[in-house]
Amino acid sequence: MKQILLQLLAAFCGSLGFSILFGLRRRYWLPSSLGGLLAWAVYLLADHFLGLSFLSNLAAAAFSVLYAELLAHLLRCPATLFITPAILPLVPGGELYYTMSSAVSGELALARAHGVATLNAALAIAAGISLVLAVREIHARRL
Repeated sequence: MKQILLQLLAAFCGSLGFSILFGLRRRYWLPSSLGGLLAWAVYLLADHFLGLSFLSNLAAAAFSVLYAELLAHLLRCPATLFITPAILPLVPGGELYYTMSSAVSGELALARAHGVATLNAALAIAAGISLVLAVREIHARRL
């Protein structure tokens, strides 16, 4: 339980740091950082129940977009302000690091395995974002 809370705190802090770096107004810092925390919580829950990294990333990314769209509507501002910080904890930075480290060390089989995991996570995040935005666009056109 301690590890999960630490991960959620790290997701919040990472999203907060990016929100500050991104130049968000102070009033958006808390909601955008909370989006990162919640996205990571969705990832952890999906990973626990599904056990598949692709589906966990897809679910967390889709949730991030839904959260961002809701906040954008409530706060009357662009959803991008909340999507970007919320997605940040999902970015497979560790896998990318291990991919490059293995490639530089000459361990090509290990580099390939980490590269596939990196690409898998990136595709899942893109698919989750695209799926929600496509459904929203289809729904908006019907109205």
